[in-house]
Amino acid sequence: MTERMAGADVPRAPRLKDAMRQARIEMAERTGVVVDLRDAELARLEILNEALDPVYAEVPDGIELFDRGTVAGDPPRLWIDMIAHVMMGRDKRVYRFVQDTRYGRRVIAETADVAEMAAAVTRYIARRLVERERAVAGDTELLASDILIDAVRRRRHRRRLVAMLCLGLVLGFLGGAAALFAFAWLAMPR
Repeated sequence: MTERMAGADVPRAPRLKDAMRQARIEMAERTGVVVDLRDAELARLEILNEALDPVYAEVPDGIELFDRGTVAGDPPRLWIDMIAHVMMGRDKRVYRFVQDTRYGRRVIAETADVAEMAAAVTRYIARRLVERERAVAGDTELLASDILIDAVRRRRHRRRLVAMLCLGLVLGFLGGAAALFAFAWLAMPR
């Protein structure tokens, strides 16, 4: 019976060397696709960057609020300023304009059209310039809100101080009473 099995065609087990070679080929194909997608993303962001050239040319000299540039990271981004950038959406055809805030990332605009995205970035730049003007001019509303915030902080500080003094007074009274009671207890004749 063993002779018959030895002569039969037994399927050969796959070799590790062949499997590793096939895995390397598959990895190279996937890497090539990823590189092509990243290059396409960068090209689309550069198109938007060029569409924004006239907008940035109109920004007054001496205002260093905006720092525009394309970064070929993962994902590639077109930075508008220090807190806002444009990146491509999941499908790599839609522009996504986002702003990082203290409460998380906020999507400002999302579109596949370069002109629409350029208009959204233009509106954002205009808002930022107006905010800067108001801050530099010492807008009374901003000043009033700062004064109100300072008053609230002082009031909270005062409340904490009064609470700590009251707590210290109560703990001191209880500690003194306990010490007096302990002294009286130990001083009693037995």
